[in-house]
Amino acid sequence: MENDGPDRSWVLPEEPTPVRLMATIWADTAGVHDDFAAPTDLDAWLDAVGLDRAGVTATQKEFQSARVLRDSVRRLAAHVTSDQRPAAESAVASVEDATRAVNEAVRERSVPRLRLNEGHLELAATPAGSPVVAGLAEVASEAQQLLGENGSQLRACYAPGCVLYFVKTHPRREWCSVACGNRARAARHYQSVRSARITREDTTH
Repeated sequence: MENDGPDRSWVLPEEPTPVRLMATIWADTAGVHDDFAAPTDLDAWLDAVGLDRAGVTATQKEFQSARVLRDSVRRLAAHVTSDQRPAAESAVASVEDATRAVNEAVRERSVPRLRLNEGHLELAATPAGSPVVAGLAEVASEAQQLLGENGSQLRACYAPGCVLYFVKTHPRREWCSVACGNRARAARHYQSVRSARITREDTTH
């Protein structure tokens, strides 16, 4: 996947939020990159995907939790798509560990509870530890839905050099982006021309 420049707004803007979280690991001709280098990167990502931080900045602990969640979702995505790409390797050792991490993150989600207010019952959300934690919990909950039923619509993009995933929204869709589709077709064309040339050279000797 090509780098879109300093203001990337993170790749695959039409994809579900968990896919966009996974896309903070991406690749170009220089190699594989990780957009999560510091807590400020998490703040920027939450803003880009529309999760309200309420002006709160991520702590180092919350940043590490986000990285664990991201790596866990990638580990589970690799599992459900049978992804054999080298980049599918994750810092999370096992599917069991990844499942546990996602489920634990969801527990931090704000949930509605009844409370008594001046004699009247009302339903109000119980806040999680912080808006950052609550935002990550929402991403984890969406990841549960995406990966459930064995992630039937989730796909790994096998364009040359790509490390991303996407949701197959159309029966003919094969790639995460137009750029990857173009790159894959160019690679196939090159291989076809090269094979034809080798065949001709073999028959003339």
